Parts: sequence; structure tokens; C-alpha cells
Amino acid sequence: MFTGLVETLGQIVDVIQDPPGRRLRVECGLVADGMAVGDSIAINGCCLTVVSFQGSQADFEAGEETLSRTNLGNLQVGSAVNLERALAVGDRMGGHYVSGHVDTLATLNRREEDPPWAKLWFDVPQQWTRQMAPKGSVTIDGVSLTLVDVLSTQFSVALIPHTLTVTTLGQLQTKSPVNIETDVLAKYVGRFLETQERWPNAKQPPT
Repeated sequence: MFTGLVETLGQIVDVIQDPPGRRLRVECGLVADGMAVGDSIAINGCCLTVVSFQGSQADFEAGEETLSRTNLGNLQVGSAVNLERALAVGDRMGGHYVSGHVDTLATLNRREEDPPWAKLWFDVPQQWTRQMAPKGSVTIDGVSLTLVDVLSTQFSVALIPHTLTVTTLGQLQTKSPVNIETDVLAKYVGRFLETQERWPNAKQPPT
């Protein structure tokens, strides 16, 4: 479990083909402090496991499913990535509950610059905007953000100068793909509404 508060920008230092997946070697910076094999790290919001490390560089295995359904398949040597270690029990909860399981890809439609702020609009399939609400939470490339506008197939977020500086979102260009994770509470509410007629409560009222 994560919070969506990016700890540092990492960098891809090697992409090793390991069919049917790939091994990503990442310069982790301060996130490497206390790192151990088996640790969970969110890379652009996608939870991956440390399989080996040396110094501040760690290797992660990304399978075929992960590469096809997230933007990790587009990463190249030199690409910047958002990094966050898993939430420890007792840590402050500054963002929102983020599972690290990417739901879908969105693409940047446009940027509305208001220096030093920026408002970003994204295109996303309609099935996912059903799990979004203005002033609710969404995770974009591992960054916990507050939704501003939610339309049929678009949504917007307003980025403060700090977020633009310390995450990859400040570097996004039009049509760039980003990883999206909707709020976990919205998922459960949506699932309940979908299934309440098909799977009625089996408990019978008292006679």
C-alpha cells in the first residue's frame, strides 16, 4: 500500500530484455536507503518488487501484462520515474490509499499554464470516469492528486509548483501516456452497485 506522495525522482539506467517481460534497472537515490530484496516500490504508480540491488541501483521485473497495461513498457535508458516506498505502519497518511495496481492508461490532452501552476486535462475511457468525482482523489503516475473537473471521457487536475518540480508530471507533453489508479473506495461502491441485483443478499428476513 502507498500514499501517492512521491519520495524522489529515479532514473532508468538499463532495460534488460527478459522474455516475456523485462528487467528494469533503476537509480533509486534516497529510496535505496534500507532497501532489501523483496521490498515493494511504486514506479510511476505501479507496484514492483526489488529482485536485486547494488548500491543505490535496484532491479525490478515487469511482466508482459504490466508492460502492456502501463507506461512502463515505454521506459528507456534515461527516463525519469516517480518512486515511492511502501507505506509503513504508523507513517503519516498525507495522500490517499494507493494500491499500486494500475487501472488504465490516460493521455495528456492539453496543459493550461498559469505560471507557476498548471492545469492538466487527460483523456481516459468512460468506464474509469465513473469512478471519479470532483474533489475526489486520483493517482497519476504514482502521484496522489485532487480531481478538479470530471467529464464523460476527460478529467483535470491542478498542479502546484512543487508537484511540477519534483515529479515527472512537470515534464509531460501532449499525448504522453500516464498510469491511472482510481480511488479504491470508488471501486468497491461501483462493484456493489453492479452486483446488488445479480447477487442479492442471501440472508432472509426474520419471520
